[in-house]
Amino acid sequence: MHVLILGGITEARRLAELLAADPVPGLRVTNSLAGRVAAPRLPPGEVRVGGFGGADGLAAWLREHEVDALIDATHPFAARISFNAARAAATAHVPLLALRRPGWVPVAGDDWREADSLEEAARLLPGVGRRVFLTTGRMGLAAFADLTGLWFLVRSVDAPEPPLPPRMEVLLDRGPFTLDGERELLRRHRIDVVVTKDSGGAATAPKLQAAREAGVPVVVVRRPPVPEGVRIVAEPEQALRWLATRPSFPAAG
Repeated sequence: MHVLILGGITEARRLAELLAADPVPGLRVTNSLAGRVAAPRLPPGEVRVGGFGGADGLAAWLREHEVDALIDATHPFAARISFNAARAAATAHVPLLALRRPGWVPVAGDDWREADSLEEAARLLPGVGRRVFLTTGRMGLAAFADLTGLWFLVRSVDAPEPPLPPRMEVLLDRGPFTLDGERELLRRHRIDVVVTKDSGGAATAPKLQAAREAGVPVVVVRRPPVPEGVRIVAEPEQALRWLATRPSFPAAG
């Protein structure tokens, strides 16, 4: 059995680790990374980096490499990849499972302003704060490039490229982040508004608690829609159990 994992989130690496921890004879696992991070943390097993050339290219790859199961564990905001995966799986007649960690949910004390896109988040900002902690990654910063009256602290794994906000400081860092660290960051930079995508997970969630404690509003970009008809699980262990039920899974035969 050949399993292709489209990676991008922590749970994808965890699934690869689970599969590698107890090797099953006859099971081949390929991890695919988009290549948007210069030095990604590689999961165990075979790794390929780069795109497939859209849905048709992915479908051809699935056929050529005789993939028996496809797991979409890409970032919740990698909408194009997820839709391409759904189309490719249907074309190549390969079972597809989506691994999606749950989104964040506001709790008492949160001051969230929700937006459907980075562009909408940028339009909201002038009425919310002046010193912005921008945690949406290095992609899409062009949406904020015209906000000349605001100051931005931009945190990303790799250095962002223009167009960028004219008044900004870049903080190169990679999660997981600690609550104490996020508290200090908000205090030291006098942050009065946080911008984040609803990525979910624990690695970057401390910023939400730090903002809550400090009374700082958070502009939250909602997740894009997911392809219809695709089964979704929240935990790597659930994905592992799904694989074990496939007829071609070596342990099942």
